[in-house]
Amino acid sequence: MPETLPRLLPTLLPRLIAAGAVVLGLCAGPVAAQTGGDVVTSWGISPFGTLKYPADFKHLDYVNPDAPKGGEISEWAFGGFDSMNPYAQEGRAGALSSMFYESLLTGVADEPSAQYCLVCKTITYPKDRSWVTFTLRPEAHFSDGTPLRAEDVAFSYKLLAEKGLPSFRLLLARQVQGVEVLGPETVKFTFKPGQPTRDLPATVGGLPIFSKADYIRNNRDFAATSVKPLVGSGPYVLDSMKVGQTIVYRRDPNYWGRNLPINIGRNNFDRIRIEYYADYNSAFEGFKAGNYTFRDEAASLIWATGYDFPAVKKGDVIKAEIPDGSLATGQSFVMNLRRPQFQDIRVRQAIGLMFNFEWSNAKLFYGIYKRVNSFWANSDLAATGKPSAAELALLTPLAKDLPPGVLTDPAVEPPTSGARQLDRGNLRKASELLDAAGWKVGPDGKRRNAKGEVLRVEFMNDSQTFDRVIMPFVQNLKALGVDAYMTRVDNAQATDRTRKHDFDIVTAQFPMSFVPDGGLYQYFGSEGADQSIFNAMGLKSPAVDALIGDVLAARDPTGLKTAVHALDRVLRAEYFWIPQWYKPVHTVAYFNIFDHPKTLPPYQLGELDFWWYDAKKAAALKAAGVLR
Repeated sequence: MPETLPRLLPTLLPRLIAAGAVVLGLCAGPVAAQTGGDVVTSWGISPFGTLKYPADFKHLDYVNPDAPKGGEISEWAFGGFDSMNPYAQEGRAGALSSMFYESLLTGVADEPSAQYCLVCKTITYPKDRSWVTFTLRPEAHFSDGTPLRAEDVAFSYKLLAEKGLPSFRLLLARQVQGVEVLGPETVKFTFKPGQPTRDLPATVGGLPIFSKADYIRNNRDFAATSVKPLVGSGPYVLDSMKVGQTIVYRRDPNYWGRNLPINIGRNNFDRIRIEYYADYNSAFEGFKAGNYTFRDEAASLIWATGYDFPAVKKGDVIKAEIPDGSLATGQSFVMNLRRPQFQDIRVRQAIGLMFNFEWSNAKLFYGIYKRVNSFWANSDLAATGKPSAAELALLTPLAKDLPPGVLTDPAVEPPTSGARQLDRGNLRKASELLDAAGWKVGPDGKRRNAKGEVLRVEFMNDSQTFDRVIMPFVQNLKALGVDAYMTRVDNAQATDRTRKHDFDIVTAQFPMSFVPDGGLYQYFGSEGADQSIFNAMGLKSPAVDALIGDVLAARDPTGLKTAVHALDRVLRAEYFWIPQWYKPVHTVAYFNIFDHPKTLPPYQLGELDFWWYDAKKAAALKAAGVLR
């Protein structure tokens, strides 16, 4: 694990699994067509009823409609994998193993709140969004050639509702009353009364679709790990693999949706190859040797000092910084609130004071990072200053369940430290907090409570390259009297212990969206806190639960922003996280065999989506011996 988690970590991406499609922002444009009364039939849907692209659009604005098809792009992933089932709780799924599966609706990279029909031809819903009906495209079929029909959609929903991740099952049970097959190409979802319905059509429309016939014929088990993927309808199929080492995906020449306007200029590579490496340095050496061709650099040391090898100097490898307007991932050290030593908020505050971001950024990261300061960092959804009158209207009724200062103080910001690794001012503040919390320093320099128990904190880490970040933090905590230490585990142990919540502090991410949906319950909700793999800290807060409801019930962008500000303010005041860092740019390096549209969309790099292979450039590099 480098300073930022690799994008190709074989993981369950919550916005793909919990909400199906990526829901990231607000949009403007023509309204969906009314069919009469209060019922809308449209080619897409957005939270507040507007769409950028008209029904007869030819292609997305940010793609090259004439992009050539062919070639291969290859990237790296960390550790290994033992499964191609990204929906099983056990095992570690291969990178991109969810790419086989499409959904009724899909998102776009320049209008991130909207969802457009993909497998569906139209979407129909009433003004109150209490139900939604999808009419499927008759030409849609799975990669084995069998038709994709409404019964497959209903079957897939039931699989997720019965055998999906526990936190996701709770979410569906809370929101969805039922699904009905109204005809071979028509399926209807009805939502439970009393639930905010703004995002629910997009939520069910974004669920992955599996082949019912294949599942039954081959006696599949949705909850079990397996290296044989389920059958989907997507543009890529599995070509080959070496378990734990390499995965190759192949573009399906018979992909049913290749000529849809939403797919023009996309899915351009014949093959996508993933190479696994045990550590970050060996992965970089593999890139230099040409073992893979595209690298999203996450290590500041390498970015600052490593790209001086001959291929870069000759222009055979392109090194580029590309603006990134997406939300920060919320990467942070997370404290497990299930542990007794973290029950007192003053302990959590004290531990957070001892991480010196400013020193780390200057000495370890070459100054390329910004500090994460919010769960919606890099956007105007981040709470600032004291709560507004509109925020107070939401927060005041929750006063008894709020952390101290939420109603009166400015939003919590990460502490600022000085140029030295151990900031003496923050050390004094942290000492005062621990003293007040009953953790006194003993003759041996270690802090103990009234029972004589040592204040012990373990950092679980599965990456050699992250040692240099954690160890100074550990040293600072030791100076505070905390018995802090780091435990190195392998990739499989990290996955297992995190899922079982068997850790004190671990690095995790909270990838939020510009229009947050029901996935908030999986990250922060009380109901599934003991089961959710996303609610790493085990947060249980009645105030947070209520504010999530306010976010989901917001009827316009202004109301949404107010509710998100209030929620962000409360989450930050709980001090269960120690925010790390992010970059407002993509730092990428790639062999000069690819090209991309001149203007990239603000919310997606898209190298696997709408970049393409330049056969002439590739032939030149191969002739020169730069690539095999």
